[in-house]
This record gives sequence, C-alpha cells and structure tokens, in this order.
Amino acid sequence: MTNGRARRWRALGVATLLLGAAAPAARAAGPAAAAHAAAPAARGAAHAEPTPRAATPPAPAARLAVPPARAAAPPAPAARAAQADEADDLSGVRAPSLARGAWVAKLLHGTRARRTPGATGGGWALPATVADDGYHPQELLVLGRPVSSGGRDWLRVRLPRRPNDASGWIPADAVRLRHTDRWVRVRLKARTVSLYRGGRLALRTRAVIGAGATPTPRGLFAVLLAARQKAPRGFLGPWAIHLTAHSDVLDDYGGGQGRVAIHGRGAESLLDPLGSARSHGCVRVPNDAVSKLATALRPGTPVQITE
Repeated sequence: MTNGRARRWRALGVATLLLGAAAPAARAAGPAAAAHAAAPAARGAAHAEPTPRAATPPAPAARLAVPPARAAAPPAPAARAAQADEADDLSGVRAPSLARGAWVAKLLHGTRARRTPGATGGGWALPATVADDGYHPQELLVLGRPVSSGGRDWLRVRLPRRPNDASGWIPADAVRLRHTDRWVRVRLKARTVSLYRGGRLALRTRAVIGAGATPTPRGLFAVLLAARQKAPRGFLGPWAIHLTAHSDVLDDYGGGQGRVAIHGRGAESLLDPLGSARSHGCVRVPNDAVSKLATALRPGTPVQITE
C-alpha cells in the first residue's frame, strides 16, 4: 500500500470512529441532539450532494396544491344558474292577489321610476333606502308582469308618493325580487284588519278608522316600513306600520306628510273605542295585534283597503 493510500484509509477510519462515538450520545440525548450531532457529517457531505437539491422534494406537495385552486372554478356555472333562477323568477312575476301573493322589488341602488317602460327622461327619483331613525332598504310592491323595452326588462311598482294610485316603471336589473304570501285587508265598514298567509286568514282584529271628515283612503297600497316607537305606551302604541297611502284631505299630520299608518293605541287614543271612526285617517288596532303585524310584515307587503 502506498503512503497516499494509507493516509486516506487512516482519515476514513478516524471519521468512522467519530461518527460511531457521536451516534450513541445522540440517541441518548434524543432526536434533537442526534440531528445536531449529524450536522457535521451533513456539512462534510455537502460537497457531494449540494443542499439545494435536497429542497426539491416539497415541489410535488406544491403541485398537489394546484388542483384545489382549479376546483374553485365551478362558481361560474353556479353564477349562471343563479342568473337563470332570476330569469325564471322574472318570468313568473304576476299582479298581486290574495290567493297568489305578491312580488316585491328591493332596490339595489338609487334609480328613477319612469312614466313608461324604456323612457330615458322624467320620472321620479327613488333612493335605495328609506330614512326612519336609520335607513331601511326601499322595497316596492310590483303591480304586474314585466315589460321589455330598449333592451331591458321593466317592472311597474307602487310608488310611496301622492296620488295614492301613483305607479312607475323601474329597470328590473336595479332590483332584487322576492315573493311574499302575506296580504293585509282593511275593511272600513266592518272596521276590521285581517292578515292572510298563503290565502288563509291568520289574524283578524277590530280597528278604529278615519272619521267622516278625515277618512281612511281606499286602494291597494303597500307597507313602507314598520317603526318601533320610543314610547310604547304613547298615542301610537308600540309600533307604527307606515303605508304608501296618504290622506286625501290632510297634507300633513304628526309631521309625516299626511302618510297613513296602521298603529297601536295608547294615552288619548284609548278614548276612541275599537270599531269607531274617529281617527285622522290612520288605522288603530290593539297593541298586541300591531306587534304581531309588525313581526309578520316586511316592506312591500300588499295592504288592500276596501269599503
């Protein structure tokens, strides 16, 4: 054996002895110590196997993470299905009736109600919200089938303004439609208020209606909003359900533009017995009844006031 080869064998023997001595100590000290003891050997082997190649195994894991990203693509068909549902819903829109219920259009943003479908000028501004100690979404009663004009679909809705039969056309793409099976009927001669669900009577109560000089208006209206009262034992009781209806003879009362409401009773209003005609045009009902109505009715619910 040559001197050079002998020196290489001696170096290998020393390295083997060092590793052999380090291994038992590392096992005794635990996995962390074993890793620390093996580190010099890893550094000595670095010349034969560069460390960047040792980092390549995570690449398959990274590749495995790609399919979930591709799996998130299906929302596109779901979105198309939702659009189809909206189209189906729009095609099913009908005029309101007690038996079929009604369609309600919730404004997604401010728009204008036009006098005719497809008109580009005039009309009335409709904000997306209705103010009452905060902001409530503007939801309007749809009065009939949609009409196409100018490349858009249009819906005729009851407007919350005078005259009481005011209506206008709004673009269907400015609203979100929903169906309601609730219906309120006020019978003036019988002095009653009735709530129907799915065409069936759910609640009926006696009421105070407008006096002869300040009658409750007749027509098909809708709930504008239900306002909880800060003084539940006050004149209006715990709730006032504001309607799109206005008094035919008073321009203003109670600071509310002559707007008609179904509300509770309290304080002086208790002096007028149920079944009488003594209000300024509003419809007063017992407090337990108005609380049930306020819970059951959403904006846009039809309210039909008949003789």
